[in-house]
Amino acid sequence: MNRFIKNIPNSITCLNLLGGVIAIIFATDGYEKIGSLEAWQWAAICIAVSAVADFLDGFSARLLGAFSNLGKELDSLCDLVSFGVAPAIIMFHLISQTPSAPDWLKWTVLIIPIAGALRLAKFNIDTRQSSSFIGLPIPANAIFWIGIAAILSSSSGASLLYSPMIFTIIVVIESWLMVSPLRLFSLKFKSFSWKGNEARYLLISAAIILVALLGVAGLASLIIFYIILSTFPFTQK
Repeated sequence: MNRFIKNIPNSITCLNLLGGVIAIIFATDGYEKIGSLEAWQWAAICIAVSAVADFLDGFSARLLGAFSNLGKELDSLCDLVSFGVAPAIIMFHLISQTPSAPDWLKWTVLIIPIAGALRLAKFNIDTRQSSSFIGLPIPANAIFWIGIAAILSSSSGASLLYSPMIFTIIVVIESWLMVSPLRLFSLKFKSFSWKGNEARYLLISAAIILVALLGVAGLASLIIFYIILSTFPFTQK
């Protein structure tokens, strides 16, 4: 295979990493305004760019037949930065800048990238996850925390941090979900027919409705809906 073509998917994967690193840089400024958006919002946009790159690297690998062990490992390393470390850094600095939050609370979010690393390591050696997931996928982890960040940035959402134990429980449960034995349906379409893709179309519809009604904050509810929906038997067909 032409060396250039073979490395197209890996190049796209590196864009995933670049987006994650830039997201971390933005995240350190928390609520500070940069142009028309707050720094954490720019970080969230960078994570979204990483998510697109994460989709495109797999798509291009299938299209070009350019699969490799290097690509698989590189993908996991980049995912850890973009979808594990970056959202944790966003939460760390938002909590740091919230006067009502006790100082110890921000350190709880360090569980997130640790669980993400374990989740990715398990995924790389688990042959059972070709058509479904065991444990919450790490990109879904990032989506959830972007939604929580949007909630915290609202005047009413900041009240979450008045109950630090509740927030800590959320961190622990969400992190555990990444390494849990819970089976969740894959988002990959084998065809575009309704039959066999009911859960995927329901999730897409829920995403549109929740974001339309709640804005970015609706992303947290979307991941909760995804987890609940995955418990129904028809989603595992």
